[in-house]
Amino acid sequence: MREWGLGIGLSAMAIACSTSAQQTKTPSPSDVAATVGATRITLAQVDEVALQQPSGNFGNVKLSQAIYQARRAALDELVADALIAQEAAARGVARDTIVQQEVSSKVTPPTDADVDAWYQMNKDRLRGASLDQVRPAIHAYLIQERTQGARQAYLERLKAKTAVSVLLEPPRQAVRSAERPSKGPADAPIEIVEFSDFQCPYCLAAHPTIKRVLDTYGDRIRFVYRHFPLPNHPNARPAAEAAQCANEQGQFWAYHDRLFATPAKLSDADLKQGAAELHLDVAQFNACVDAHKYKDAIEADLKAGQEAGVSGTPAFFINGRELSGAQPFEAFKRIIDEELSLKRR
Repeated sequence: MREWGLGIGLSAMAIACSTSAQQTKTPSPSDVAATVGATRITLAQVDEVALQQPSGNFGNVKLSQAIYQARRAALDELVADALIAQEAAARGVARDTIVQQEVSSKVTPPTDADVDAWYQMNKDRLRGASLDQVRPAIHAYLIQERTQGARQAYLERLKAKTAVSVLLEPPRQAVRSAERPSKGPADAPIEIVEFSDFQCPYCLAAHPTIKRVLDTYGDRIRFVYRHFPLPNHPNARPAAEAAQCANEQGQFWAYHDRLFATPAKLSDADLKQGAAELHLDVAQFNACVDAHKYKDAIEADLKAGQEAGVSGTPAFFINGRELSGAQPFEAFKRIIDEELSLKRR
């Protein structure tokens, strides 16, 4: 499970239901991790920052994945610093002047109404704290969030006019599709394998993001669904078996979408009613469900997920690169765009 903190006094937000990979080569400190125009950033420079981070920042991912995440976060900051430094030099002004003009001045301070609205939307995360108790922390968090947004927007504008190449090799995990339900052409340059649980609220939250990813990239993506029902979700395994019974009749995705559209209706009767509403052969479907015909298939998915290092849902592998939790569209976009860029080299 990954969590994002809000600072002192506020609890963290989970983005995965809870219960990776190895480097393709051994990197050397002298390896170039990125270039920003004519500026080269070596792995030694990256590790000077990355290896100081607490391991707890990366949850329970594999060590290789945690090291990559630490290096990538540090590398992104070094790239950002280089972009801003180059722009400051080109304009003949101090770096702080650039930051003030292009970032700080663009941040609108949050109002009391903004703080109140955030509090109302996130009460469950605050463990009973009153608005007065957490108002300063929420205000500081909103400023930080807006500042990060303004900074990222400016960095994207700088990247549009400066050649930036990230060469840091990500860890990849070999995850087989195992003839599971899929969308998109078999020879698509990007394959996304999802391990998911129909009773997981974070899988439900990720559902519209995945739809946006598929709509955005179209035939460039092959999307594969694999089951990972968690033991603390008693209805998840029967739902997974039922979905495979629907797949037997060529209706996996329609049934999949219905399960996520009605997350509170996962009882045996609900699962069979769903098949009837989708006009499946009800007798065939019910016999399939009652016989637990696809029990072994679900077990195989669980085993494959565990071997890949999955410990919570949803878990995604984008060309073998792990992305855990209900991440925003931008997190998918960054990895997909990098992978497409690699294909073009």
